[in-house]
Amino acid sequence: MFRLENAQSLVGLALTVLLCWLVSENRREFPWRLAIGALLVQVGLIFLLFGVPALQGVVLGISQAVDGLAAGTAKGTQFVFGYLGGGDSPYPVTNPNAGFVFAFQVLPLILVISALSALLWHWGILKWIIRGFGFLFEKVMGMGGASATATAANIFVGMVETPIIIRAYLDKLTRSELFLMMVVGLATVAGSTMVAYALVLKDSLPNAAAHVLVASVVSAPAGVLLARVVIPEAKGVQGVTADYTSLLRYESSIDAISKGVADGLMVVLNISAILIVFVALVAIANLVLGLLPDIAGAPVTIERVLGIVFSPLAWSMGISWEEASKAGWLLGVKLMLTEFIGFIELGRIPAGEMSERARMIMTYALCGFANVGSVGITVSGLGVLMPERRAEVIGMVWKALLAGFLATCMTASVVGAMPRELFGIGADAPVAAAPAPVAAPPAEPAPAPAPTKTETTPAEAPKT
Repeated sequence: MFRLENAQSLVGLALTVLLCWLVSENRREFPWRLAIGALLVQVGLIFLLFGVPALQGVVLGISQAVDGLAAGTAKGTQFVFGYLGGGDSPYPVTNPNAGFVFAFQVLPLILVISALSALLWHWGILKWIIRGFGFLFEKVMGMGGASATATAANIFVGMVETPIIIRAYLDKLTRSELFLMMVVGLATVAGSTMVAYALVLKDSLPNAAAHVLVASVVSAPAGVLLARVVIPEAKGVQGVTADYTSLLRYESSIDAISKGVADGLMVVLNISAILIVFVALVAIANLVLGLLPDIAGAPVTIERVLGIVFSPLAWSMGISWEEASKAGWLLGVKLMLTEFIGFIELGRIPAGEMSERARMIMTYALCGFANVGSVGITVSGLGVLMPERRAEVIGMVWKALLAGFLATCMTASVVGAMPRELFGIGADAPVAAAPAPVAAPPAEPAPAPAPTKTETTPAEAPKT
């Protein structure tokens, strides 16, 4: 059933395209055919996975696969780290929630997925999956073979691995095709982190694994469209045809696993360092901002500033105005920090403060590498692979960040424009306008017997 909330999401769809058109290098060349093709691919993939009863088993299978990967990873983690990795505790636990250690129970999953991805690549399975998506993008959206392959590869591997896969064609890519590869890399996530995001959201969003996977897949066409809006392909220029050969190779299965683990370890170390530093920087910034006078009865914080800046964009994606401030803050966290921190903060929001539909929309909006830190990764990675075009990459990278960020917002808008029944979401419960689940009772003499002061207070509940 089409509702006003779905029409609201169409505003976000138009807004994301409009913002990219405003910074376009050639506003007269709007890719209308590509726009139609990209939207058809997005809507078609979403409808197939969530709307066709025969494919509901795929959604269930994705969730079960994530559970299986998490359970298998837990065995290895517990063998190495013991109770820190989720094993039996050697002492009585009074606060079970404190037993969850992110570094030992989420990050090891990236190592396993990285090794598994390398193994599937060596066996040729991942190559055929990428080839299938590449063929779809090439035929439906009229892309060149190399660009279509890079777009498909970005769905499953990282921003650095994708250029390696099509390295033989890097010097032949046009300016528009190079920009497209950069944007899609920022609009999607790698398979190694995709499963970790699903694990973070597992307890706060039904079918989280399916949503995260679909988000990365359907954001690729959005990235292609917005990239071509910003830097259109010159008339008469034919895209490079790919023969699906690749310089990304492994000598054996053992070699694939070992190198996959090594690559995954670099990702884990990078994520760990970024989380430590950026969370610390936000805390320091909030301490500095705390020196300013209160505004509207509350202290100035990074969260409030980001919420104000990105609230209109969050609302345009189909999120109610009561939730727009919190959703806008999440968008700011994703852009200025990382999507990993954004997903962690999304998972921490209590059920009464954000509806299931808003959580689903934000899952799609956050699922992409488009953050300030990724700018450096993009420049350094492509600078090594194609040093002769490094200056060209630097000149386009900030536009690529904008387009990649808006691509995930466009995907979120497409999801928001579709009926909630498609995703099995019912009517939303009232959302708390302010975190007041335990409003202070009227002041009374308060008998306050001493023994009860040692018990857990209700105010601690929202932290779970």
